[in-house]
Amino acid sequence: MEHTVETTKNPLAEEKIGKLIVRFAIPAIISMLVSSLYNIVDQIFIGQGVGMLGNAATNIAFPVSIICTATALLLGIGSASNYNLETGKGNVEEANKIAGTGLGLLFICGVIIAAIVLLFLNPLLYLFGVTPDVLPYAQDYTFITAFGIPFLVSTTGGTHLIRADRSPTYSMTCMLVGAIINTILDPLFIFTFNWGIKGAAWATVIGQFVSGLLVIIYFVKFRKMELWFSMLRPRVKYMKAIAALGMASCINQIAMAIVQITMNNTLRHYGEMSVYGTDIPLACVGIISKVNMVFMAICIGISQGCQPIWGFNYGAGSFGRVRKTFWRAFEISVLVGVVFFIVFQIFPHQLVAVFGDGSTEYFQFAERYFRIFMFMTFINGIQPMSSSFFTSIGKARLGIVVSLTRQVLFLLPLILIFPLFMGIDGVMYAGPIADAAAAVVAIFYALRELNIMKNLEKKAV
Repeated sequence: MEHTVETTKNPLAEEKIGKLIVRFAIPAIISMLVSSLYNIVDQIFIGQGVGMLGNAATNIAFPVSIICTATALLLGIGSASNYNLETGKGNVEEANKIAGTGLGLLFICGVIIAAIVLLFLNPLLYLFGVTPDVLPYAQDYTFITAFGIPFLVSTTGGTHLIRADRSPTYSMTCMLVGAIINTILDPLFIFTFNWGIKGAAWATVIGQFVSGLLVIIYFVKFRKMELWFSMLRPRVKYMKAIAALGMASCINQIAMAIVQITMNNTLRHYGEMSVYGTDIPLACVGIISKVNMVFMAICIGISQGCQPIWGFNYGAGSFGRVRKTFWRAFEISVLVGVVFFIVFQIFPHQLVAVFGDGSTEYFQFAERYFRIFMFMTFINGIQPMSSSFFTSIGKARLGIVVSLTRQVLFLLPLILIFPLFMGIDGVMYAGPIADAAAAVVAIFYALRELNIMKNLEKKAV
């Protein structure tokens, strides 16, 4: 009886798919875009106020941000996915306990990461591929932003649980308010107070603190789930369940960090042997990766918005709704990809110019990198969307396999092998080949899973 009541009362089981996707995906997209703005706004103002070396410094510090996001997604998506599946099955009390464990772990892990960055700052920066000229800028930026890490992790992960608690608009607000504060403080600190790259870092930390505070306020005052303080104590039983469904997103982010570190070191090595030198490739790739974050934010936002729909209906056995949601998300992801492909191919110079001036070689490298490395943008949303789909329906292994394809199985080997024969151009051509291969793998596994659901649906009739 409990299962029936929960299913009929929950709009995830009854509302039209298109309406649900709009309701959940738009706030999720905005949340992801806002999250990307932390890095992009810093990059723009640093480029205008500090210059190319400042842009290179944020690129060097970027793996720290990726590691924070990986941890937040492991715990946030893992706990939210379990919460959706358990509520779909009618196990409300179990779902609440999983959410509590996820929230407790988010803050604990954020504090641990911050401590590691502060204690091992210089070794980490050298590992990330810093050059002597960029080092002082990277030290200042990374040291200060480390103080915001606990709030960054809590916000990024906590908003997934807020969305799972059927409050997508509040989830979006948490991210939006912090980004607005960051955007206002950036020019004030950098230009008015003349704090340079330190000003950008402090603006980021203050924005992250406010966002984290809003997440805490939600779970204290506005939550719909029954959550008690005692539930925040991490329990091994729930930690295992969270890790199983959050691992795919986490591994994908960690793979991105590994690729970013490898990319930085490869660009530094082969850049030194080219007309571009060491710092131009680091600065350009840093800018382009931030611009690409806008595209990926939309694609990931679509999949995150679909997670509650996929998870709840799969748990309730409504496979037709799951399949319909997947195909709608697929169509939207490809459409968004086509739009960004056109923009990246036609306006690379204009996009790079937003982040500051540079030499002829600087813009030459940036434009070629944009057009070649990002050539398969029109299908780049399929792989992260499919990985999120598998995680949402409890297929953790499939989610991990698909999440690993682009970064680890294809891109990482190619950016090591291609430059041996093609120099720094090899890094550029590795991108579209890895993207195409990852999309093929994702589509193959998704079709197989959707056919299984279709057969289960026929048997149930």
